[in-house]
Amino acid sequence: MINKVIEIAKEAGEIIREGFRKNFLIEYKTNASNLVTEIDKKSEELIINYIRKEYPSHSIIAEESGIQKFSSEYVWVIDPLDGTTNFAHGLPIFSVSIGIQKNNETICGVVYDVMRNAMYQAELGSGAYCENRRLHVNNNEDLEKSVLVTGFPYNIKENPDYAIERFIAFLKCTRAIRRLGSAAIDMCYVAEGVFDGFWEVFLNPWDVCAAKLIVEESGGIVTDFNGNKATIFSKQFLASNPKIHPKMLEVLKLNER
Repeated sequence: MINKVIEIAKEAGEIIREGFRKNFLIEYKTNASNLVTEIDKKSEELIINYIRKEYPSHSIIAEESGIQKFSSEYVWVIDPLDGTTNFAHGLPIFSVSIGIQKNNETICGVVYDVMRNAMYQAELGSGAYCENRRLHVNNNEDLEKSVLVTGFPYNIKENPDYAIERFIAFLKCTRAIRRLGSAAIDMCYVAEGVFDGFWEVFLNPWDVCAAKLIVEESGGIVTDFNGNKATIFSKQFLASNPKIHPKMLEVLKLNER
């Protein structure tokens, strides 16, 4: 099944690549920071039409069209363009993310880094790969030497879950923090050891379903901010290598009120 997921992710990526830096329609969802373009919709339509043709009984959770529920034990969790703001502004950091769950457990996932033409993939129990390269989280255990990555929710002005205070706390005890604009790519970079850790709040299932499995299959850990195992429906995500994970948890607790 994962080969079919890779195939459709590449086709969706081609739609996105062809639309990049062209004229396209932009709409706003909850606020001016929460965009959707016609390219998001075209990508999602392609993926959903493929599922309806190949697996008509499977359920779907998709960012733009919501939930299509059927009686199947399989659920496809789709982000047709993760990093829409980057895409809309001509910044070439965005991805297609597709995960498949069976009985509420993610069994395979792909994240296609479109402009780098890099396909991250994982199957449950079989490891994580980028093309033919096996992925492993890094072994850094020194938080002061770490490079972390994060993102901010669309309602950051409301400072949900003390997002700003936690960001400042990490600024003070790490080498650097990056903010790329695609949570799926962020987590894949953790999986291949580029970043030591990632944290973010108020993500959605389609943001993390595939990337969470990729991190875990590369030897990483994904929890909430209390150290409890995260699900795709969690609202806090901490993904990192096992050595630095408890140290990041301690920093995240500093600003709890």
